[in-house]
Amino acid sequence: MDFTFVSGNLGLDLAGTIGHRRSERIDLLATPADLARWTVAAGLLDTPPAVSDDDLHLAITLREAIYRLASAARTGGPFEAADREVLNRAAEHPPATVRLGEAENLERAGDLRAALSSAARAAVELLGGPQAALIRECEAAPCTRLYIDASHRRTRRWCDMRGCGNRAKAAAFRARAQRQG
Repeated sequence: MDFTFVSGNLGLDLAGTIGHRRSERIDLLATPADLARWTVAAGLLDTPPAVSDDDLHLAITLREAIYRLASAARTGGPFEAADREVLNRAAEHPPATVRLGEAENLERAGDLRAALSSAARAAVELLGGPQAALIRECEAAPCTRLYIDASHRRTRRWCDMRGCGNRAKAAAFRARAQRQG
C-alpha cells in the first residue's frame, strides 16, 4: 500500500498512515525507512532523513495522538491532555526550512523532528481552528481515514473518490444490478 495524501491536512495524512484501524490494521510506518520515505512523499523534506527506532516510536506516538484528537473533534468529545501535550511538544520544534533554490525551485530541508513539527503544526492549526468542525471519517468499509470535508454542501462521504468512493459506488451499482437481474 502506497502513501496517500487525500485528507486535506498534513496532520490527518500522518494519522492516515494506519489503514483499517478497526479491522486488519495496515501500518504504513512499520520501519524507520518507511517513515523516512513518508517525509519525502509528504513534501516535508527533499531527502529522506536519518530515522532511528526511537524516532519511529516518537512519530507513531504523534500519529496516534493526532488521530485521537481529530476523532474527538469529529465527535464533539473532549481532547485528552496527554494527547494535546504530545502534539504541542512536537509542534514546538522548529519546522523544516524552505527556501527558493538557485534553479527557482522550492527546497525543503531539516531532520526528522523538523518534518514531524511541520505535520504537528498543521494538526494544531486544524484542531484549534474552525475547520475542526469539518473533520469526517470515510464511510467506506473498512476505511477509517479522517479528512476535511471542504465540499460545497459538506456532504462528502469518502476520503478519496478515486479509491474508496469509486469502490463504494461500484458495489452499489452491482447490488442494484443484482436485484434487477
